[in-house]
Amino acid sequence: MSQPRVFLVDDHELIRSGIRAEISSHVDIIGEADEVGAAIELILERLPNVVLLDVHMPDGGGLAVLQSVLTLAPSVRFLALSVSDAAHDVISVVRAGARGYVTKNISGPDLIDAIDRTHDGDVVFSPRLAGFVLDAFSSEANGPTPHDVDPELDQLTSRERQVLRLIARGYTYRDIASELDISIKTVESHVSSVLRKLQLSNRHQLTNWASERRLA
Repeated sequence: MSQPRVFLVDDHELIRSGIRAEISSHVDIIGEADEVGAAIELILERLPNVVLLDVHMPDGGGLAVLQSVLTLAPSVRFLALSVSDAAHDVISVVRAGARGYVTKNISGPDLIDAIDRTHDGDVVFSPRLAGFVLDAFSSEANGPTPHDVDPELDQLTSRERQVLRLIARGYTYRDIASELDISIKTVESHVSSVLRKLQLSNRHQLTNWASERRLA
């Protein structure tokens, strides 16, 4: 059985060299890139089986690579490899089409196993990260799929989404503070941030926006 053809995308040479050292004897590394534009061009040219993708990079980051490549080469499989284990990072790249998401503290053998499983068509997450994905996509039987992208919702942090859902359910700021064990001032700060990001003016508009997306 042939080894998976793997492409590395990370803007830190030290990290790429570490990955190469861990996996090169088990996979065929056919290229690497340290910026979004070069990554898109080379991946489309070489068509690897699996792309190991850093999420946080300049010029649009991993999402820009995912969206551009999958539009033209949907057979390429992406495994996100990131320092972040934040729910909004995980969910945004899965919505964009990644087949899995692992953090950079993963062991070499586990990373090789994750690459093999991604190559075989499995969806790969650590147990903690899998919980984020299940929570995001199992709230409704006919809810969003990993390829359904809501750019407005994706720009909110996990805490901002929690506050948004509670606002949509009619919670007062005091109720939200009690529910999330944070101060009322922190709730107000989150609401202001959500209003700014969604370009809304008040709580009434925010409630309508959330209701239209059935977030309550």
